[in-house]
Amino acid sequence: MRILFADDEASLQELMRIELPRLGHEATVCPDGRTALAALERTAYDCVIVDLDMPGVGGLEVIARVRETSPDTETVIVTGKSSMESAVAAVRQGVFDYLTKPCKLADIQAVLERVRKKRELTTRLRALERRVRRAEGATHLVGDSPGLDGVRRLIARVAASEATVLIRGETGSGKELVARAIHEGSPRADGPLVAVNCGALPEHLVESELFGHRKGAFTGADEHRAGLFEVADGGTLFLDEVGELPKALQSRLLRALESGEIRRVGDNLPITVDVRVVCATHRSLEEMVKGGEFREDLLFRINTFEIVIPPLRDRRADIPVLVDHFVRLSRPQTSARAPVADDSALAALAAHAWPGNVRELANVVEHALVLCDELPLALAHLPARFGGLRPAEPPAPRPAERGGDRPASSARPESLRELEIRAILEGLERNKGNKVRTAEELGISLKTLYNKLHQLHEGTLDKTG
Repeated sequence: MRILFADDEASLQELMRIELPRLGHEATVCPDGRTALAALERTAYDCVIVDLDMPGVGGLEVIARVRETSPDTETVIVTGKSSMESAVAAVRQGVFDYLTKPCKLADIQAVLERVRKKRELTTRLRALERRVRRAEGATHLVGDSPGLDGVRRLIARVAASEATVLIRGETGSGKELVARAIHEGSPRADGPLVAVNCGALPEHLVESELFGHRKGAFTGADEHRAGLFEVADGGTLFLDEVGELPKALQSRLLRALESGEIRRVGDNLPITVDVRVVCATHRSLEEMVKGGEFREDLLFRINTFEIVIPPLRDRRADIPVLVDHFVRLSRPQTSARAPVADDSALAALAAHAWPGNVRELANVVEHALVLCDELPLALAHLPARFGGLRPAEPPAPRPAERGGDRPASSARPESLRELEIRAILEGLERNKGNKVRTAEELGISLKTLYNKLHQLHEGTLDKTG
C-alpha cells in the first residue's frame, strides 16, 4: 500500500523509512503535520498513520484534511497514554485504529494488514455491486393498479430523505423490491445496499452478524470481523422480518439507530457508522408489543415513515402485467407483440386468492413454462389447483387381470408429472444431454432442472425397489 507516516520523533521516522518498504509498502515519512498536509495535496494514500500530538498542525487536523480530499483513505492514530481519551474520541469519529507509544513494529504490521484486508474487501464488494447493477438493471415495480401507484408515490417522497422506513406487507408481496427502490432513489444509491433476513440468522450469531466481533470474543471467533452495519457504511441496511430479532438485540439496534454508533462483540470501543436503516415485517408489531415480544420504543423509532404493500388479491389488475413480466424474464427471445397467456389461463389466475402473493405467481409461471413448448400459456399448463392438468386415476386393470374379456378402456391422459418428465427427457435428448441448454430451452433454472432429475431418479429407485 501507499502509506503516509507523520510523527515528530526522529527515531520513529527512521524506523518507518526502513521497515515500511521492507514490509512491501511505499512510504512517505513526514516530521510534522504541516509537511503531511503538503504531501496529501500531491499524492493519494491508502493509509495515513499520524501522531496525535505534534507541534503546529496536530494529527486531528491532518485526519480532517484526509476526509475532505480522500474519504476512502484509512487513518490510524499514534498516541501516548496521556492522550488516550482523544484517541478514543477519534476512533468514534471513524479513525480505523490507534497505536500507543512506544510502538512495536509487530503492532504496526498487524494494523496495516487489517487495513489491507478491509480495502481488498471494499474493492471486491464495489466490483460485485457494479456487476449486479448491470445484470439487474434499474429496479421497477411491475403493475399499474392504484394500490401500487400509491406505493410508488410514497417511495418517491421518502427516498430522498434520511428517514427510517418500515415496510409492511404479507410474505411474498415484494418488500425487498420496495427497499431496493428506496435505496436506488436516494442520495446513497452509489453506496452498498445490504439486505439481511433477521429470521434466518441463528439466534446465537445475530449480534455478531449485525455488529461484528473482535478476535477471541467467543469460541470460533478466529479473526476480527466487520458486522453488516459496518459493511453498509455509507449506504442502506435492509432488515427484513425485523420482528424476528431477539428481544435482547432490540435494545442494541435501538441504540445504533439513535446514536449512529455500534460496538463489536468483545470490543470496548464504539464505532461510528453512517447507515440508513429500512425495516420490513409481515407481522403486527403492535400486537407483539402488547405481548412483550417487541420493544415499543424501537417500534416508534423504525416507524418514522410507513409503506404498506397491498397483497396481490387486492390488485388483481396487475396479474396480466406480472405474468407478461415473468414470462419475458424466462424467455427473453419472446416477441414484444406476442401474447404470453390466453384468456382461460388469465381468468384462472385472476380467480385465485394468492396467499403467497407475487412470489407465488412467479412460481406458478415457472411451473407453466416447464410444460409450455410454445406460447401462449394455457389453462392446461397451470398447476392442478387452477384447473390445469391433474394426475389421472390409476389405470383400470387389463381384461386379463380382471378375469374378464371386455375390451380395455381407452388410454388415460398423461398426468402432470408424466408430462413434466417427458418434457425434460425429450429436452435432454434433443440437446444430447446438455443440461444448461435444456434448462434454457425449458425456461427453468439449472438448479430446478437438477432438482427434478433428482426427484425422477428417486422415483425410479422407489419403483425398482
